[in-house]
Amino acid sequence: MSNKKDSLHKLHLRNLNMDDYTDVKRIMNKVYSNAGGAWTKDEFKSILKRFPEGQICIEDNGKLIAGSFSLIVNYADYGDNHSYKEITGNGMLSTHNPKGDTLYGIDIFVDPEYAGMRLGRRLYDARKELCENLNLRKIVVGGRIPGYKKYSKDLSPREYIEQVREKELYDPILTFQLNNDFHIRKVLTNYLPDDKESKSYATLLEWLNVYYDDSDKLIGLNKTLVRLGVVQWKMRRSTLEELYQNIEFFVDTISGYKADFVLFPEFFNAPLMANYNKASAADAVRSLAEYTEAIKNKMMDLALSYNINIIAGSMPLYTDDGLFNVSYLCRRDGTIDVQYKLHVTPDEQTHWGMRGGDKLKVFNTDAGRIGILICYDVEFPELSRILAEQQVDIIFVPYWTDTRNSYLRVSRCAQARAIENECFVATAGSIGNLPGVENMDIQYAQSAIYSPSDFNFPPDAIVADATPNSETTLVVDLDLSLLKRVRSQGSVRNLESRRKDLYAVTWLKK
Repeated sequence: MSNKKDSLHKLHLRNLNMDDYTDVKRIMNKVYSNAGGAWTKDEFKSILKRFPEGQICIEDNGKLIAGSFSLIVNYADYGDNHSYKEITGNGMLSTHNPKGDTLYGIDIFVDPEYAGMRLGRRLYDARKELCENLNLRKIVVGGRIPGYKKYSKDLSPREYIEQVREKELYDPILTFQLNNDFHIRKVLTNYLPDDKESKSYATLLEWLNVYYDDSDKLIGLNKTLVRLGVVQWKMRRSTLEELYQNIEFFVDTISGYKADFVLFPEFFNAPLMANYNKASAADAVRSLAEYTEAIKNKMMDLALSYNINIIAGSMPLYTDDGLFNVSYLCRRDGTIDVQYKLHVTPDEQTHWGMRGGDKLKVFNTDAGRIGILICYDVEFPELSRILAEQQVDIIFVPYWTDTRNSYLRVSRCAQARAIENECFVATAGSIGNLPGVENMDIQYAQSAIYSPSDFNFPPDAIVADATPNSETTLVVDLDLSLLKRVRSQGSVRNLESRRKDLYAVTWLKK
């Protein structure tokens, strides 16, 4: 069941430069074959010179596959009645005003060969982040409605747009924009006179920056607000395809809230062990390990497609060195990493013959530095302290517990780790039961996100917790800047106050 791929995606978002023009021209000629094709090289050079940070692209393994153009305007200078040529200065961006209040989206283009990877949404998210970082009031775009050509004899532009908004009709551009939180301001006429598919009509849409501060310009802020989701997963007998459907359901649900991370529980794929319930526990878990590579690849596809970093709970990995319990970090840029469970429980050793790993990793992501401690590992405070000394912001703890007392060991230790190390700790467990699956038959969980205990955090140091033993999700925002504040200005400072003259925690494995 290897399901290995011939090639893996590795996405990288960056700013465009002049060397990209050949690729930009190739893609734009595909995408806008019925609307004027690519920008000229002089126009491309002009927009890079005037506003380089607003011109963005996505690479896949070094190949440019998507991009977007934008500029800044003082919107009051143009108002709602303008054309594409007018707002772009005939394509030269002479209208760009660094002191303006609005990010104006000009074009987004995705190579059709890479359709289905949600690259357009990734570019829109990048624009939103740019708008927030530059402290601009809003994003405005003029959107084509290419689907209108099919209905133009029966519907007015306004009627067509209204039906698209009500989900009665689908338009490849307008539907996408509405799904990305843009709102229609008005219908434009002669926005792009040569756009035959849209019959020269367009929609004027806007997205408001809720973080806009008109008292100051917040240039170049780093990402400090991180949104994460955890899955409280119900164990149920299922085929591999049914398992995939459940995984994608939760990834889709949590990514719909524009989350940066989603965390699954330990051994979330255990329902597949029911296929081997006549085998010994040791043989059954080794058979389960045969699915690990395929499920890992599926998770990687979902991380790319839904633009979210996935902590893929944990799964058994059977190699020449033995049987291990591993958690994969599937980053949304296409890269992957792994953390082995270091401390195996007595049951894992006795029933399955499982071994512990020997490396503790810190993972850099686009939303902070993180660590992963699988279940039992969080009960050993030395590991969290070593991660904290390397400035980890969030520790993710996928767990599986059978009874309430075993759950309480994990949850209370996880909360202690958050307080001791002045970081956030997110936990995700499973619920339900698996009749006939030895050593995995019952589950108890109450997934949660824990914080330090100080004035800037919840009074009980619990950011959120799920209803016990119910299949559900948690989605929360974590302000990483609060961690810096508590570490330097907190009423107590656990990391700073350590008596390093008396004791130390040292990693011995070289």
